[in-house]
Amino acid sequence: MPASPATAESTLPEFIWDEALIRRYDLSGPRYTSYPTAVEFTPDFRVDDMVKAAGRSKAAGGPVSLYTHLPFCAHLCYYCACNKVITKKRDKAMPYVERVLKEAAIQSKLFGADRPVQQLHWGGGTPTFLPKDVMEHLMAGYGELFNLQSGDDRDYSVEIDPREVDEDTLPTLWKLGFNRISLGVQDVNPVVQKAVNRIQPREMTEGVLNEARRIGFRSINLDLIYGLPYQTPESFAETLESVIEMSPDRLSVFSYAHLPDRFYPQTRIQGDTLPSPQQKLTILHNTINRLLEAGYEYIGMDHFAKPDDSLAVAQREGRLHRNFQGYTTHADCDLVSLGVSAIGQTDDAYFQNNHDLPAWEQAIDAGQLATIRGVGLTRDDQIRRWVIGQLICQFRLDREQFQAAWGADFDSYFTDELRRLKPMIQDELIGDDGRVLQVQPAGRLLIRAICQIFDLYRKEGASQRFSRII
Repeated sequence: MPASPATAESTLPEFIWDEALIRRYDLSGPRYTSYPTAVEFTPDFRVDDMVKAAGRSKAAGGPVSLYTHLPFCAHLCYYCACNKVITKKRDKAMPYVERVLKEAAIQSKLFGADRPVQQLHWGGGTPTFLPKDVMEHLMAGYGELFNLQSGDDRDYSVEIDPREVDEDTLPTLWKLGFNRISLGVQDVNPVVQKAVNRIQPREMTEGVLNEARRIGFRSINLDLIYGLPYQTPESFAETLESVIEMSPDRLSVFSYAHLPDRFYPQTRIQGDTLPSPQQKLTILHNTINRLLEAGYEYIGMDHFAKPDDSLAVAQREGRLHRNFQGYTTHADCDLVSLGVSAIGQTDDAYFQNNHDLPAWEQAIDAGQLATIRGVGLTRDDQIRRWVIGQLICQFRLDREQFQAAWGADFDSYFTDELRRLKPMIQDELIGDDGRVLQVQPAGRLLIRAICQIFDLYRKEGASQRFSRII
């Protein structure tokens, strides 16, 4: 689809914090890493549906993104809601990787082995749990099965736990072609770290970051979480100062959702040690103000970047995109996903592997794909995905661009949605001059609520299956 031109209107507006509006619109809602969201995935979508979707993707051609889920962790972080396997046994890594390569061989044929892999990501779990020789074996296998790239415009990233980094880790990743990293930090406060079972001194994190920068990694990201036990506005402000001193290119600042009934590790966290909802709001408010003051730009949805970072540049130029890994500059890539619980994507379908490791292994050992659910997109789904993508990435939507992309009149297609958007226009969350919908400074924090207006599956209101917006 055509990108909106870089105009004065697409310049990022100033951020405004309005607590009354936040309280009014802070319901639960999706994060829109996909549309339809994962709760719409159904077991009626089977392996043969995935195969057909991959075939259509192959026929269309173009670059692809390659995601690998590596579930192993040596330590249990109590806040974690990821699909993971806690083990100290490093010898479990190679059999898993061998199966990933078997799955990769199947998917390479389905999607087309010659398509350039512009984006590659290892997530988890803890990808750096893999020993050096296993990392090398996995990437060598990918090199035989896919058209890996070496140009500067590639985006090859890996999630790193600084506690799982030795002197060989970063040089090995660099040699294997990775050029971006994301470091899990969460908080540098020792009391908070002890409460969530993640002891990670600032010096350790800083050492890894500095070494990565020396080697040549770019767009280095740090992950923080607010709302963890024993955090206060004062303590998190100190953490933020430490992080600003480290000067990462990007920052992700996530809200902790305490759901011990759904995620067993969270039962180790006592509810009475968590900051109050008001304290969480204060932490978030202070964090946004401090990061803007420090020169970062608010990309949206918990993400910040320096003005010269590729994410900030892409947003200014109207070509930012969002997928299951978050914000990305590669809008035109279908997503080939490998490993337990991994989610893949084509232009007209989403599909997910089995969450259960033994079941995933059994499927791969039988020479089969492990897809157990997904959803095929209707034209309406594709239209709404495009609209939500414009709003959540660019903070604006141009009616002429919509007409050019979809051959439909925006106001006629979304008559009901525009009616329901009126209170948000009155509250100055979003502006409408008849040509462009422009998210206003007070609406940037509440972008999930704005997007939900265009979500046909959420038309009856917010669903409790999602986290709160703030």
